[in-house]
Amino acid sequence: MEVIQLGAVDQPVPAPGVVSDGSAVTIGAYDGVHLGHRALIARTRDAASRLGCASVVVTFDRHPASVVRPESAPRILTDLDQKLELLASTGVDVTVVVHFDRERAAEEPDRFVREVLVGLVRSRAVVVGEDFHFGRARAGNVAMLRRLGDELGFEVDGLGLLAQSGAAVSSTRIRALIAAGDVEAAAGLLGRPHQVRGSVVPGDARGRELGFPTANVSVAADVAVPADGVYAGWYAGEDGTRRGACVSVGRRPTFYDDADGSLVEAHVLDFAGDLYGQRARVEFLGRQRGQERFDSVDDLVAQMSVDVEQTRRRLAVAAP
Repeated sequence: MEVIQLGAVDQPVPAPGVVSDGSAVTIGAYDGVHLGHRALIARTRDAASRLGCASVVVTFDRHPASVVRPESAPRILTDLDQKLELLASTGVDVTVVVHFDRERAAEEPDRFVREVLVGLVRSRAVVVGEDFHFGRARAGNVAMLRRLGDELGFEVDGLGLLAQSGAAVSSTRIRALIAAGDVEAAAGLLGRPHQVRGSVVPGDARGRELGFPTANVSVAADVAVPADGVYAGWYAGEDGTRRGACVSVGRRPTFYDDADGSLVEAHVLDFAGDLYGQRARVEFLGRQRGQERFDSVDDLVAQMSVDVEQTRRRLAVAAP
């Protein structure tokens, strides 16, 4: 997959390159690259095959809400690196990453279509969800795209939202499931386990003292982290090896009454080694229990032993 970086509104648009013969393009934040997104991309690739041109995703380098309404912006499901990896896995030919700032948010939708969809990727077909909005004051929509398509020479395909269990598959719905700790249901909509990424940082070594050393993964504040609790999951470090892990998300109530923020601590099964400073990926398979305050350290250690054994059993029957 080729990645094209598009700068600020007032910067020159790059030469078309591999899309010089036209493209079928889909546009959106694509946070999570979930099953609904994949359905849109599959439809885009079908259109590209029919028209004999490249398939293109146009997305943004940050969630637009973080610029437009930062006080209420949602937690993101994927950072940019992971989003690009997931988009590459769909088989799309090109991803255009648009720098999103206040100037881009204030851009008239007509200009965006003419400069990006037509000028940059030479759109011959545009595939979006029926509820898609873009541009200043969200004035751009499917009806506008169809009017401009008639003028500028591209067709528009507006798809209804993919539904599962009677509800739309959406990033908003997935975020709510993750916030509630229901990572299994979230995985069903994502098509994969939810994953967080970060660097392994030093902690207070309590896990090691208790016989269950953990990798403390520093996750960015804008990333969706599951509800406090203990989870079965997987851990992958810089060597790429995916290992089973018993993952704690929380504030360690047995030791602290007022800790700030939730920590992501992964006890990597059957592993001994130094992980400090490494980049890590933690995937959540299923929630085993909520966070609890124990009356004694011995009670906590006994429960941790149970947690680890439950994790082993759960991973043993999980799909690879």
